[in-house]
Amino acid sequence: MALRRKLGESSNFHCKMMSSFSRYYSSNKVDLKKLRPMILKRIQDRAKDYPVQSMIPVADEVLNSRRLLIQGVSTLLKVIPVVACKFCPEVHISDKGHLIQTCCGFKRRGRNRVHEWITGSLKDVLVPVEAFHLKHMFQGVIKHNQRFDYDRVPAVVELCWQAGANDENLYSGTWNPESDCVAVEGAESLSPAELTLVANGTLRAWEILRNGVKKLLMVYPAKVCKDCSEVHVGPSGHKARLCGLFKYERWQGTHFWRKASVNDLVPPNIVWRRRRQDPPVLLNEGRGYYGHAPAVVELCTQAGAIVPSKYRCMMKVEGLTSVVNQGLPPPPFNLTESYRLLHPKDHV
Repeated sequence: MALRRKLGESSNFHCKMMSSFSRYYSSNKVDLKKLRPMILKRIQDRAKDYPVQSMIPVADEVLNSRRLLIQGVSTLLKVIPVVACKFCPEVHISDKGHLIQTCCGFKRRGRNRVHEWITGSLKDVLVPVEAFHLKHMFQGVIKHNQRFDYDRVPAVVELCWQAGANDENLYSGTWNPESDCVAVEGAESLSPAELTLVANGTLRAWEILRNGVKKLLMVYPAKVCKDCSEVHVGPSGHKARLCGLFKYERWQGTHFWRKASVNDLVPPNIVWRRRRQDPPVLLNEGRGYYGHAPAVVELCTQAGAIVPSKYRCMMKVEGLTSVVNQGLPPPPFNLTESYRLLHPKDHV
């Protein structure tokens, strides 16, 4: 009896301690209708702080660099051949494609096959990323039945417009996304020095564009879907059910949004890179040795541009090649050094 009484007292003590740390909720329900005017007023007051005046020059610089980048890439494509896979987004900066078996194919097609190459274009080098054009930054969320009421424009252009870029022709009635894709006349007759100058300017515009977008994303919100590449420039994503990856697995193709980064708005489009020590056509056996580079950087490099140091690690400029020893991986040091390490007594 005494033991049972002590156990009962200890259990009551623990119950009192747990109840003292428990959180008490009010039984009064919150009336959301009364809070709605206050929430809308906060949104309107927040909209008065945008656009940020100090970011307007950055937005103008991003738009100018985007025009120069498109013009420079269009010019280089008339001189340097580019091929693209017929069945997947793979791109190769060369007149002949590689033999690396990385083709993901399309539905009902085997994976890890050799690519089938066709002539590439500007959209293969600069991947287009579009978003809905909003009338103002803090407008209502776009619903599914309103998806055809809004224009689709490049995501970078939409971000610059919301940042206050001073360009009156961006969203005029005659605005054409192909208007900037004008190459330099007579690009085929450019000298090597002139072609190198164009490549250096294009690579400089590429770096300015990515750095400017990175600065704008620190101030202006942008969202990207976790399951597909849909981008929305604004404080919250839209409700258009356009998610194709899980269209039949999730609730009517609804997007699941996360914070967007520079690579979501300006995809680097990484491609395989052929070095001077590699074979003329890249083989599947040496895929672990070959380097990589963004498509724009590789295109400008073949035109004679100076590569920034931050890309040299992924490009593996002085790396090994699989041609040594008939495709076998080369030893880490020469045979004499390895023999001395394995048999030290023979060299005393």
